[in-house]
Amino acid sequence: MKEQLRVDAPAKINLALHVTGQRADGYHTLETIAVFANIGDRITAEPADRDVFEITGPEAAALGREDPNRNLVIRARNLLRSLLADAGTDAPPVALTLEKHLPAGSGIGGGSADAAATLRALIALWDCREISDQLDRHLVTLGADVPMCRHGKPLVASGIGETLTPLANLPALAMVLTNPRQHASTPAVFSKLSEKHNPPLPLDGVADIQNAPDWAAWLKTATRNDLQAPSLSMAPEIDACLAALEGTGALLSRMSGSGATCFGLYGNAAQAEAAATLLLRHHPDWWIKSCMTGPSAGVRHEPH
Repeated sequence: MKEQLRVDAPAKINLALHVTGQRADGYHTLETIAVFANIGDRITAEPADRDVFEITGPEAAALGREDPNRNLVIRARNLLRSLLADAGTDAPPVALTLEKHLPAGSGIGGGSADAAATLRALIALWDCREISDQLDRHLVTLGADVPMCRHGKPLVASGIGETLTPLANLPALAMVLTNPRQHASTPAVFSKLSEKHNPPLPLDGVADIQNAPDWAAWLKTATRNDLQAPSLSMAPEIDACLAALEGTGALLSRMSGSGATCFGLYGNAAQAEAAATLLLRHHPDWWIKSCMTGPSAGVRHEPH
């Protein structure tokens, strides 16, 4: 058994999010394009005499009053342990540390990424890769974003988030993430949707889109985030984030997920870094990070 494992939990950004309907059980159906950044949280897992869970890092305070048993790290551990128990295997105690860098409840999959990273760490620590296929069938019980975060590559997700299709030709994208230190409740945002049956993603022809500026142009003209308007009605500061990103010359500015984090796309990493520096100068109280998203498998182009 390995002594200690550290696994990154990358931020998940929804480049587009179309709400296409609502099922009889109340869950909304959607289609989304998701990418994953080179910034995020980190999970450390190591053997222990008893189960331990600790939260550290610059964003740890936001989770200080949360019941630890509700944290997705613990729920992911319990899910995997339960599946192993059903298969007749005892999973030993483990010490888990969540190093929190992403704002909590910010629409960039922080908790879901933490859960996915926890599962990757524990599968290796407990040497139980044979359970992976069965685990994948249960991921959506942790949350709609968890299957996406476990995949970790550019994708299109549909249904309630459980149906994943790899996106074949997306390059790495230079990006700035901004959050006005506002929390947007996902259930409340969905409840304020004025229309729940919207057109799906127009994915025909995306195979011909190659570079970042062309992707930004297509996203801007052909796609949307259906949760942006209801989120804006609850947290007007989101509009200030979008305006600030546009003011830096972003190719596209949009909200991710249910908010309140917004992203701006840029032609290269240097432009994104310059934009982040400028934004931090004018908005020191916001959470602002420049980053790169990972490309599709086999795509080598990366803006510099």
